[in-house]
Amino acid sequence: MTKTATNFLAALMLTFMVGIAFFSMLGDSAIMDEVSHLPAGYSYISQMDMRINPEHPPLVKDLAGGAVWLYSKISGQPINFPYDIDAWKKDINGQWDFGFTLLYKMGNNADLMLLLGRLPMLLVLLLLGFYVFKWTRESFGSLAGLLALFLYSFSPTFLAHGRFITTDVAAAAGIFIASYYFVHWLKNPSTKNLIIAGLVFGVAQLCKFSVFLLVPLFVFIALIWIFLKTRKNNNPAPLSVWLAIKKYFGGLLALFIIGYIFIVWPVYIFHVANYPIAKQVQDTQFILQGFPIKALASFTVWLAGVPVFRAIAYYGLGLAMVFSRATGGNTIYFLGQVINLGSPIYFPLLYLIKEAVSLHVLTLIAAACGFWWFIKKKLFSPASLAGWLVENIASVLGASFIILYWYLSIRSPLNIGIRHVIPTFPFIFMIVAGNISVWLENHHNLTSSRIKYGFISALVVFQIFSVISVYPSFLAYFNEFIGGSQYGYKYVTDSNLDWGQDLKRLSQWTDKNNIGKIYVDYFGGGTPEYYLKENFLPWHCHYRQSEMPQSEWLAVSGTFLQIGRGEIKFDYNGYAHCYDWLNGYQPTTVIGNSIFIYKIPKN
Repeated sequence: MTKTATNFLAALMLTFMVGIAFFSMLGDSAIMDEVSHLPAGYSYISQMDMRINPEHPPLVKDLAGGAVWLYSKISGQPINFPYDIDAWKKDINGQWDFGFTLLYKMGNNADLMLLLGRLPMLLVLLLLGFYVFKWTRESFGSLAGLLALFLYSFSPTFLAHGRFITTDVAAAAGIFIASYYFVHWLKNPSTKNLIIAGLVFGVAQLCKFSVFLLVPLFVFIALIWIFLKTRKNNNPAPLSVWLAIKKYFGGLLALFIIGYIFIVWPVYIFHVANYPIAKQVQDTQFILQGFPIKALASFTVWLAGVPVFRAIAYYGLGLAMVFSRATGGNTIYFLGQVINLGSPIYFPLLYLIKEAVSLHVLTLIAAACGFWWFIKKKLFSPASLAGWLVENIASVLGASFIILYWYLSIRSPLNIGIRHVIPTFPFIFMIVAGNISVWLENHHNLTSSRIKYGFISALVVFQIFSVISVYPSFLAYFNEFIGGSQYGYKYVTDSNLDWGQDLKRLSQWTDKNNIGKIYVDYFGGGTPEYYLKENFLPWHCHYRQSEMPQSEWLAVSGTFLQIGRGEIKFDYNGYAHCYDWLNGYQPTTVIGNSIFIYKIPKN
C-alpha cells in the first residue's frame, strides 16, 4: 500500500471517530465528573484561582473552561459567576456545590457550556489517535499502524470517554506521547530532542497525577538502555558505564527538570495567582490533616505559605490527595454485590467484557506469535535478547508500563471504572498490531495469506458492527461474551454503564410519550429539574411504593438501582435492599442502557 493510501485511510478513520464521538455527545447530559471539572476550569481561567478541585492537574479543565470563557468574550454573552456562595467563599474544595450552582442555578446555558467544554476533548482524542498511528507505523510498518489506529478508532472505551471533560483520555495521550518523545531522545540523544521530550513530559504531568508514574518508568527504561549501550557484544563502539550514566541519566534528570521547572511550575503559578495565600494554607492544612506521612503534609503546608513555592505546594497537595483517594476505596456495585474495598478481578473482568471481542482474539494471536518468534529467533540467549531489546525498546517501554499500571490498578481498592486503565490501551493496540502484522507478513503460500487476511478482515468488520450498533450509548457498551450491552447492568455500574449521561434522553422520551410527571432517582452531573422542569418528582430508594400518589412512572439510574438491590458486603450506612421491591416489575424501557423506567400500578 502506498504512503498516500495509508495516510488517507488513517485520516478517514480519525475523521469518522471524531465525527461519531461529536454527534453522539450532543444527546449527553453532564456526567458526574463534568459538573466538577468544567466549572472548576472556568474558574481557573476567569479568576486565576484553583481553589476548586485541586485533586486533578488543571490542563483538561483549562481547555474546557477556556473554551467557555473564550466564547463568552467573543459572543458578548457573560457567564454568571457565583461569587457569593459559600462553596466559593468559605468551603474547602466545595467543588460539587460550586459546579451545580454555576451550571444550573445562575441562569447560564448548561448545555451550551457543556458542548463548548467538550470540543477540546475531541482534539485530544484526535491527537492521541495521530500518535498511535505514527508511533506504530514507525515501529512496525504501515499495516501495523493502520490496525492499531483501527483498534483505537473503534474502541468503545475511547469513543465513550474521549468526548467527556475528564482526565482519563488526556492522561493516556500524555503518557503515550511523552513516551514517544522519550524513546526518540534515547535513540537520538541530541539537545533538541531532549528539550522536546522534557517539554512534552511537563505537559503530560498536567493531564492527571497518575502520569507521575512516567518518572519511575523512564528511570527503568534508561537503566535498560544504559546496560544495552555498554555491552560489547551488541555495539561496535560501546560506551563506558560512567559515560553512559552521565549521558542518559544526566539527560533524564534534565528532562525531568525541564518538565517541572518550565511547564508545571509556571502553569501552577498562574493558577494560584489570585488564590489568597492565607486560604491556600488553611485549605491545604485541612485537606492533609489525615494524610499518613505527617512530615510530608507539614512540609507541604509550610510551602503553601511561602509565595515563591506555593505553586509547587499546590501541585504536591494534588498528588497527596490522589494517593489518599487511591488507598481509601469506594462504594460500588459489582457482580451482584455492593463492596467498598475493591476486588482483584474487577479490572481484568471489565477489560474482558467491555472491550471488543475482536481485540481479545487479536491479542491471543499476537501473544502466540510473539512467543513463537521468541523461540524461533532464540531470543533466550543474552546476545540475541540484547539485540532485540535495542531494536524494540518502544515495545519494552509499552509492556513495562502495561505491567506496572495494571499491577497498581489491580492492587488498588479504588474500583470506579474501566476508564482508570485507559492509559494502557494505546500501548496494547501498538504491541498487538505490531505482532499481528508480523504474523500476516509471514506465510508459506498465497492460500495461507488469503486465509489470514480474510480472518483479520472478518474480525475488523465484526468489531465495526459490534461497536457502532450501540450508538450513541458507547459508555454502556458490553461485548458479546455476556450477551451484549443490555446485560451490562447485571455485572457493574458507575462510569462503566451509568454516569448520568442519559438524563437529557430521558426528558426527550417523556416528551415523545406524553408522560407528564415522573418520579426520578438520578445519578449524574445533570439536574432533573433543568431538563424535566415541572414534570420532575423527586424520588429516593428509601421511599415506599405507597408514596407515589402523583404519577405511575418511576425512572431510576442503574447505579442507584443495583446498589439498592445488591448484596451488601460491608457495614453500609445506606439503605440496603431498598429497591428489592422493583424485582417484581419489568422495566417499560431502558434509556441508553443506564436509566430504567417502570410503570408502577397505583394501589
